[in-house]
Amino acid sequence: QVQLVESGGGLVQAGGGLRLSCVSSESLFNTNIMAWYRQAPGKQRELVAAITSSGEIHYADSMKGRFTISRDNAKNTLYLQMNSLQVEDTAVYQCKIDFRSGLNKWGQGTQVTVSS
Repeated sequence: QVQLVESGGGLVQAGGGLRLSCVSSESLFNTNIMAWYRQAPGKQRELVAAITSSGEIHYADSMKGRFTISRDNAKNTLYLQMNSLQVEDTAVYQCKIDFRSGLNKWGQGTQVTVSS
């Protein structure tokens, strides 16, 4: 059974940064799209950033210039580097990986809290 394990969330002051990690038990060579989503209290889940197997990257407008998505295939790990964090970035962040097998897997989520 494929598992995604996230880490790196926590409490940070506004202006600070965090790096989230999502480790897959399945090789990242077998993926189509990998992405980070987030859901703030009382809001719908939204896409933060995505990266395809060919390396194409997409960011939500509010994250451009502040967040960086990357992957390390050798470590089966997806990253999200978050800089210049704002209070509005407070949310539960989840990774999602769409595998070539057709399996779409979500991580368990990691809480990011930004204080003013």
